[in-house]
Amino acid sequence: MQQTDTYITLTIENMETEHLCCAIADKKHQCGVADKKAWLKDRITEGHIFRKLSAQAKVFIEYAPLEKAWTPVVGDNYIFIYCLWVSGRFKNSGYGKELLNHCINDARKQKKSGVCIISSKKKKPFLSDKKFMHSFGFEVVDTIKSEYELLALSFDDTKPKFSKSAKTLTIDKTELTIYYGLQCPYIPNCIEQVYNYCEDHNIPLNLIEVDSLEQAKKIPCVFNNWAVFYEGKF
Repeated sequence: MQQTDTYITLTIENMETEHLCCAIADKKHQCGVADKKAWLKDRITEGHIFRKLSAQAKVFIEYAPLEKAWTPVVGDNYIFIYCLWVSGRFKNSGYGKELLNHCINDARKQKKSGVCIISSKKKKPFLSDKKFMHSFGFEVVDTIKSEYELLALSFDDTKPKFSKSAKTLTIDKTELTIYYGLQCPYIPNCIEQVYNYCEDHNIPLNLIEVDSLEQAKKIPCVFNNWAVFYEGKF
């Protein structure tokens, strides 16, 4: 197991000199790194944590107080985990366990009611593994259409839940519609690709930037960073 001094927590002071693990190896996504860092700077004072391995690696955890988390999940006094990622040769080395334990211990020190995270019934590459979270005591506390699941580790028997709007999964627009945010550095390049394709093929496109906490909490689906609707359906 690694020692805790092998990890770095991003701060306003070290933000510009530290890399963002998720986009470290993808040159085409570097355009989104500055946007992500700007977004992070505004969130750190709200208790947002980005903790990573002190190495050139995609090994990190990102979490925030649920009340301030840009996600369609509601509840009192919880920590919400946005992302827990360990990839490549760093897998199966205990890093994921250490990062998650750090988050859980941090939640207890802050006297939070628990920790929650979005997962899914069947494993998806962009969501944390349900089995891994179960091994730490996380349980399913809410679902969306038997596919997406909200997992929680409760310290006091309270439970968070998906917002009412997240379960609608429909909008009143029929054209291709994408809700997107700048929290993820992959988004700007993805938006550019979709925009260019739709322009070239005369496909109507409606892009909606999620640029506030209130908007993120009320989004009509499970994701606020990248949510695609067509013919009104998620």
